[in-house]
Amino acid sequence: MSPSTTITPLPANHPPSYTPAHHINTPPTSFQNPWPSFSQTKASVPKLLKLRLTAPKPVPIPPSSPHLPHLRTPSFPTPPAPGLKATWLGHASFLLETSTHAPHTRGLRILVDPVWSDRVGPYNLLGPVRFTPPPCALAQLPHIDAVLISHDHYDHLDAPTLRQLNARQKGNVRFFCALGVKAEILGLGAGIEEEQVCELDWWDGVKVESAEAGGVRVVCTPAQHRSGRTVWGFDRALWCSWVVQEEGEEEREESGDRAKRLYFAGDTGYCHVDSDTQFSHHEAPYPPCPAFKEIGDLYGPFDLALLPIGCFKPRSLLSGQHSSPEDSIAVHRDVRAKKSIGMHYGVFRGGVSQYYEPVTEPVERWREAAEKEGLRWGEEVGVCDIGETVVV
Repeated sequence: MSPSTTITPLPANHPPSYTPAHHINTPPTSFQNPWPSFSQTKASVPKLLKLRLTAPKPVPIPPSSPHLPHLRTPSFPTPPAPGLKATWLGHASFLLETSTHAPHTRGLRILVDPVWSDRVGPYNLLGPVRFTPPPCALAQLPHIDAVLISHDHYDHLDAPTLRQLNARQKGNVRFFCALGVKAEILGLGAGIEEEQVCELDWWDGVKVESAEAGGVRVVCTPAQHRSGRTVWGFDRALWCSWVVQEEGEEEREESGDRAKRLYFAGDTGYCHVDSDTQFSHHEAPYPPCPAFKEIGDLYGPFDLALLPIGCFKPRSLLSGQHSSPEDSIAVHRDVRAKKSIGMHYGVFRGGVSQYYEPVTEPVERWREAAEKEGLRWGEEVGVCDIGETVVV
């Protein structure tokens, strides 16, 4: 079955000083982070091995803690509640649903980085193991119109999940990804056809429309990370964040019902640091990634931002590509988010971070950093249960 949604490219929209400096070769054969905020932190294989071999035993996972996410069974009522909705499904997985407006019976449903596997790694035999289950079975989700993939790492691009989803919907679903990831999706053995996958570069956008659910604008935006599912395939595919913007903004603003905007950061760093010292980014000794202010200037303010807060230690190795909670508070400011929810914690532990990072630390530091910046916990910055729906 062909997808029932239609895709229309949007006019180019990028910062005035933009050049494709993230491309290596023309056309690109691989990609790079083009900012000093990353170039200072490229980790060598010897450094990685030293950190791993000299690491203590994995930090124990406590049986319970107020700083670990709770599970609740998600609810997808018909008709849906008003507003733009984001249901956290664990780690970086979310189900988004845009606002419903007549004559449509629902909003567009978008899955972001869906992962239901118990283990994330090659052949699902190696790699981090899930310590918090999904809030529901994949089969319990409503019909999905589109899937956004931020990059190709196993904890964000999960072959068994995409295979099950595509089979359930008999190919009636669209997939959106950054350059180079399309070939990987088609090679997963998930039965996904080429016409189902739309590949975008940074700052490219498309309009996605459905007769049943209306339209939404989806824009591929920069992130500071890396890619690779094999040791010989580092950085051959691009990584990204995503902007989701409801359609009909001008018409709806006249009626007092402003079209909503959401930002999903994916996996990203903010700035390199050489130690785990906590500091205010107002006095940061290292340059931050400039992409987030550019995103905020072009597409903000955002009604909701979904930002990573976990798997960030050791900082000397991971700071360039994984945000600490303090980093994500700075991202919250840069993208001009009205409300930000923490993610990328409480489900999987990174192969190195499991030896250095207590699983309770992300939420503790997220709240501490928010309050230090004068942000209202639970209103401007917060967390939610796995299975909980945040509505804006």
